[in-house]
Amino acid sequence: MKIVFWLSLIGVLYTYLGYPVAMWMLARLRPRPWKVAPITPSIGIVLAVHNGVSLLPAKIQHLLGLDYPNIEEIIVVSDGSTDGTAELLAELRDPRIKAIVLEGHGGKAVAVNAGVAQAAADVILFVDIRPEIAPGAIQQLVSNFADETVGCVSGNLKLRDQGHDATSAAVGGFYWRYEQWIRMCEAVSDSPVGVYGGFYAVRRKLAVPLPAGIILDDMFQPLAIIRQGYRSVVDPKAYVYDTWPKKVEGEFHRKVRTLAGNYQLFRLAPWTLTSRNRVLFQLVSHKVMRLAVPYLLVLMLISASILSSGSHFYMAFAVLQATGWIVAIIGLRYKLPVVHRVAAPLGALLVLNAAAVVGLYRFLFTHGPLWKIWNSSKLVEMGSTAEAEDLPPLEPVAATTMIDIDKSVCVDSRQREGHIRS
Repeated sequence: MKIVFWLSLIGVLYTYLGYPVAMWMLARLRPRPWKVAPITPSIGIVLAVHNGVSLLPAKIQHLLGLDYPNIEEIIVVSDGSTDGTAELLAELRDPRIKAIVLEGHGGKAVAVNAGVAQAAADVILFVDIRPEIAPGAIQQLVSNFADETVGCVSGNLKLRDQGHDATSAAVGGFYWRYEQWIRMCEAVSDSPVGVYGGFYAVRRKLAVPLPAGIILDDMFQPLAIIRQGYRSVVDPKAYVYDTWPKKVEGEFHRKVRTLAGNYQLFRLAPWTLTSRNRVLFQLVSHKVMRLAVPYLLVLMLISASILSSGSHFYMAFAVLQATGWIVAIIGLRYKLPVVHRVAAPLGALLVLNAAAVVGLYRFLFTHGPLWKIWNSSKLVEMGSTAEAEDLPPLEPVAATTMIDIDKSVCVDSRQREGHIRS
């Protein structure tokens, strides 16, 4: 039992602390800078939408008003919409807009593939219907393609949390900053294993067709580009705003879909778990280990409980762990004002790990296409483009620079923009 306990504890600590620290050290000791310069390649925006007529007019207006000077095309793909989206697209007259109407609802991957097949620009920018792109963000994003080794660039998502309950705010706040910090460290040393799917760009010549029905296009596409010998990077100054579910129930549903998508990715693209994947170590440490954590936590509690009869240490550990989960459950279930807020971090950890277990169940036992487990109508109000929070203004890329690492990189996520220097 002692072996089970200590291996479980080491696995949990490595996943949440050891790997991030290792990537931070690797980013500081062996950084791989990349060139950034003020280039203006032609951009083709691809937006896949299903029943989005309530948000689409504002989104089209937003995309048409973007300040990037060389947007060649805006490709909007209606994925079997039945709410008037197709009719709305038929009324659009701007020459830059290309409307593609798919009769059947085949899922985002099918719609994105249809859009990419029609793209002619040098760079394809993938966007979702909710996020709001900050002024100057596209110029900032594409400036990274001045480096010929860069094949994929992700922007920096800023989440709005006004009106969110404490647990949902903890997931979308601290956890997201923690996640972005890890991705930035991965990018500085080589490439992150995934990107924010609502705002990322790839070289058109490197884009690969997505497997039909895949959920995590924002992992498959970057990994496929890395497989071709290029890098995927993150630009912390290319801001985009979004709002995630305001209630923990909605956040749980979103995470179940994402974590089920991890299992689906490994099934559809088994090469990601082989030596053909240059970032295999990052993928296993960052993604696979998180899928194992809930089971390690259970083993840790069981083994500590069994060992507690002969050891005060194991007894204290078992009591502490059990108390933490009880407090988290009480905070989630009853949402008492003070308890809910104090227990929010524990509640967020419980939600994420419970979602991993349910995600595996959904992957194994869902009948029909896995992507259909996502149903936005089940979520509470998500929000779209509320007024932007005050953020540091984007600095224009005035001359060739190198993305490099200094003391602020991978140390404080609030200071990540400080890593760009001439």
